Amino acid sequence: MIARWRWLLQQLTKRLWFRATLFSLLGVATALLAVVFKDYIPESLPARIGADAVDKILGIIASSMLAVTTFSLSTMVTAYGAASSGVTPRATTLVMEDTTTQNALATFIGSFLFSLVGIIALSTGAYGTQGRVLLFAVTIAVVILIVYTLLRWIDHLSKLGRVGETIDRVEQATIDAINNRVQWPHLGGAAYPAEWMIPPLAQTITSHQTGYVQHIDVHALGAVAKADEIQVFLDILPGTFVHLGMPLARTVSLNAERVDELHASTEKILATLTIDVRRTFEHDPRFGLSVLSEIASRALSPAVNDPGTAIDVIGRGVRSLSCWGKPQDPAAKIDEDCEQVYLRGLTVDDLFDDFFAPIARDGASLLEVDLRMMKALVSLAQINPEMFKDACARHAGLLLKRSDLSLTLEENKQTLRAAARQLIR
Repeated sequence: MIARWRWLLQQLTKRLWFRATLFSLLGVATALLAVVFKDYIPESLPARIGADAVDKILGIIASSMLAVTTFSLSTMVTAYGAASSGVTPRATTLVMEDTTTQNALATFIGSFLFSLVGIIALSTGAYGTQGRVLLFAVTIAVVILIVYTLLRWIDHLSKLGRVGETIDRVEQATIDAINNRVQWPHLGGAAYPAEWMIPPLAQTITSHQTGYVQHIDVHALGAVAKADEIQVFLDILPGTFVHLGMPLARTVSLNAERVDELHASTEKILATLTIDVRRTFEHDPRFGLSVLSEIASRALSPAVNDPGTAIDVIGRGVRSLSCWGKPQDPAAKIDEDCEQVYLRGLTVDDLFDDFFAPIARDGASLLEVDLRMMKALVSLAQINPEMFKDACARHAGLLLKRSDLSLTLEENKQTLRAAARQLIR
């Protein structure tokens, strides 16, 4: 589990304005570098390469990049709207974090500012004859960068905001979160004792906010636990909805002489938790599976009536859940600095409920969806029988009950029962 400052830095770098600001500063600095290094250019060189043309080139870049930036912004807004209405609003954040889009927009803005600063500096005579040569060379490099970015941007526009592309992003985010949790089942801490009873002298830490837990800095919790000689038992995970006064954790002193000092650790423990208004994908596998399920449910609604997309999402769910069934590496389960921090792990039933239950509810009247879901459950039971079989059998039974109420033809019901025989005898 990454430290909180690194996680916040990652969130910052995903913001659209961050790259645009970075490229803008780079563009301004590049335009001014010609003033600093102009004395290193031979005096006879400007006449040979025709550096006087730089004025016109910069003027063209300034006017064209402003138009391209405006067009790109309108295209991005349209893509975000398409992702929100055609897939789900929860997937819009992934579209907004697209690096190709951010790099294209940042390049266009940076090029515009580069040309603007260059024109202003030229009009003041700051470059001189030799500085024009260096500015001309940098301008040619900027033109090449713009052409390359435009070609990538044109190709990317054909996919930006499309249903399939957005689902790809949700699936990849889900798989990444699941793989991370497989490596660190308890986020680097120790497993919550199954039979643990709350000691009478335990200190309960309650929430001061209402929202979703986005990140838990387990490394910082481990440092607090060691420094204060306590054990920390967390009752929450990333994705948990908390409210004012809700118990978040309990602390138990390892030193009988410091029992009265337990309350001093409260603020330090709360500082390791990040709570905000919405869930995130990075450390919350259940959220990714829920969003995939939501996409399938939207596709099955009467307004959309697209069972093909729901069937596609079911296949993606199998790919995602199969990552959870991989053999776990015992050496990667606990961070040696976080052995006094205890967290609960995710359960297979929770993951299956998040993904299969909504789709089974909304697609129960469609035989093709029911069959694909039953085959998905059979596949998962075969991928890891020890881990998945019980959950697959339970959901297969629920699917049969729903289909019995929703399907009208007895032949369809018999077909689905035949597909379920590998799970339900």
